[in-house]
Amino acid sequence: MPIDYQYDQETQKLRVNCLGSIYGPSIEDYDVWMAAVIDKLMEIKRVVRVVLAERREYEYDFSEVKLLLEIANAIERISRERIVSIKNVVLEKCDSEAPLRYRQLQGIVTNIKYDPIEAYKQLAREIRHARIKSEREQGLEKECCLHYLNNALMPVQKILDNCRLIEIAKENLAEHKNRSLYRKIFHPSVKPNFMYTRFIVTPPANAELIERYVMGDTTAEVYSLPGKVRKLYHLIPPEFKLNESEYTLLDKARQYIGRHEPREAELEEPERMRENIFRISLDLLRDVVRNENITVPENKMEKLADILTRYTAGMGILELLLQDENIQDIAVNSPVGNSPIYLFHGIYQECETNIVPTMEDAESWATRFRLQSGRPLDEANPVLDTEIAVAGGRARIAAITRTLSPEGLGFAFRRHREKPWTLPLFINNGMIDAFSSGLIWFLIDGSRTMLIAGTRSSGKTSFLGSCMVQIMPKIRMISVEDTLELPIEQLRELGYNVERLKSRSVITHIETELAAEEALRTALRLGDSSLIVGEVRSREALALYEAMRIGALSNVVAGTIHGDSAYGVFDRVVNDLGVPATSFKATDIIIIANMLRTPDGLRSFRRIVEVTEVRKHWQRDPSEEGGFVNLLEYSAKDDMLKPTKTLLTGESSVLNDIASRVREWKGSWENVWNNINLRAKILQTLVDYANANRKPLLLEAPTIIESNSMFHLISSAVKEELGELDSKTIYEKWYEWLKSK
Repeated sequence: MPIDYQYDQETQKLRVNCLGSIYGPSIEDYDVWMAAVIDKLMEIKRVVRVVLAERREYEYDFSEVKLLLEIANAIERISRERIVSIKNVVLEKCDSEAPLRYRQLQGIVTNIKYDPIEAYKQLAREIRHARIKSEREQGLEKECCLHYLNNALMPVQKILDNCRLIEIAKENLAEHKNRSLYRKIFHPSVKPNFMYTRFIVTPPANAELIERYVMGDTTAEVYSLPGKVRKLYHLIPPEFKLNESEYTLLDKARQYIGRHEPREAELEEPERMRENIFRISLDLLRDVVRNENITVPENKMEKLADILTRYTAGMGILELLLQDENIQDIAVNSPVGNSPIYLFHGIYQECETNIVPTMEDAESWATRFRLQSGRPLDEANPVLDTEIAVAGGRARIAAITRTLSPEGLGFAFRRHREKPWTLPLFINNGMIDAFSSGLIWFLIDGSRTMLIAGTRSSGKTSFLGSCMVQIMPKIRMISVEDTLELPIEQLRELGYNVERLKSRSVITHIETELAAEEALRTALRLGDSSLIVGEVRSREALALYEAMRIGALSNVVAGTIHGDSAYGVFDRVVNDLGVPATSFKATDIIIIANMLRTPDGLRSFRRIVEVTEVRKHWQRDPSEEGGFVNLLEYSAKDDMLKPTKTLLTGESSVLNDIASRVREWKGSWENVWNNINLRAKILQTLVDYANANRKPLLLEAPTIIESNSMFHLISSAVKEELGELDSKTIYEKWYEWLKSK
């Protein structure tokens, strides 16, 4: 049959139209398509990708095309050197053997483009027979066998031995039946026509399944690969579980609906926009079904409409990745289309995926991010910081393009938990222990100023979010961020009085947005509130410390900053950001988070490694003058924070300052210590109770906020009843509440 080829010189992509063929679009399964591709590769040398297109497109990347290109070159060389010729097959004196040997060799060489591994097996078998015969025969017969062996068979084998495909297959030649080895070697990415993204559907044959879990209609599988330290995250979305008629239905619907580029007004109500597109998609699918006279159940129609919505009005495959709560970071590297998406998994750490986005994906995402943020992304402004919220997840986005990135668009996504982190959740995953959490809760209620510091990806922002959950809902909060990462909307839904301010990014310098220091000064004019600063990055530090020094803030002040130690924070604030050294004394507590690694370097884990108080007696350098005093220090042996002697003996200046303002605690370190331990016991009980009863929702923010409120209400009632804050009575009454809940 005539084969329809299309070759794009710019992308060097060869496209083979398989529509209407009785053979499926697969090089590994069908010798017809392997031969067709190899034939074309002999004609066109510059091919980096091969696509077999039917209802779906099966794309073979350069590493796989190279295997076929070597076979094509081998066939050409065999022909060019005229190895298959009568003079190479037999000597003139052995004419009787000529027809049979010639047909055998010609058959083997012809078969190379259809099934090179099987052809190599046949060749090896023919060489073995010729050798056995040459050893058995004498005289002329022996001479004829050796001539055939040395001038025809061995030269063909030598040429094929230089092909990587044959080299890969050699160890397993015996098991090659019905093209079985090709299925282990070739793993095309698959792209239905209604979407741009390519998927590698089949994991490598030598991959070992570690875990499989389900998120709605989507399945995620994690594999280990021999000799690789990075795991494979294999996503199976619902669009790859459809039958051919459903694919056809989506293809036709997609042709009508196209890709929806939202208007600015629609971005203000993304949920409503999505509902509208879903209804349009559903009506369109019903219309196509009626015209095609096919039967599709209504529940299946709704699933198809959801898929169509995701790839027209939505973010496509990004939405499925952001639904997975285990995923923390996603990287789409430039040039887009040349490598898979990479991610950081909360359990399995660094992973590569079976997803290969295309340039169409990248350009669509970039357009969406520009519209949504109102910020430019072009050669004059090659960096875009923004955020995205989809069903199931939120993420901070850093997008880059030329001129910063010479190879064009690239993206990094930092996924945020849809629900706020809480201290019990961190206790449960080992980032911090209950006693240390109780101490931090005590400091928050004591209206201290705190900086949460750490390296990148150490969990600073997530831990800050958990501290916000510990602030009593009656206290108003004002947040200042340049990229919206804190769980403000979720806290509002939980009854908090929160005002959010968005400042200008220090990277992109968008003139229409207010500078961070001006946003912070504005926050100070909005009334008495707790102040939460997403990250102290630049000149806003001056305004922040000015406010803290003059006592403009009577509630807790907390923020994040880059730094791996208390002195590192001081050095950044004073020497990098220009805050006077004496102003730094307005900081009460520095909490250090860090990403630690196992000795083999293969795994990492987040921990709070230090809690330090900043004393006020020093003049120039707190490190040299005893201004930094650790209250908690990380013990690698025990993998937890341990109280220092300063804390155990009640010599903390910050805690004593809090106690001095409370009549029941003033002058009584024992009462302060009991209260911290009471808070720790409550937090640990929540964790133990949730695990014992298999109720993980007890560790989420709604329960924690209610628990904190009950703690304060019960403490007030016990104080009124007994005249003191009796820890035992408070805990018993709180525990009765927990059991009743």
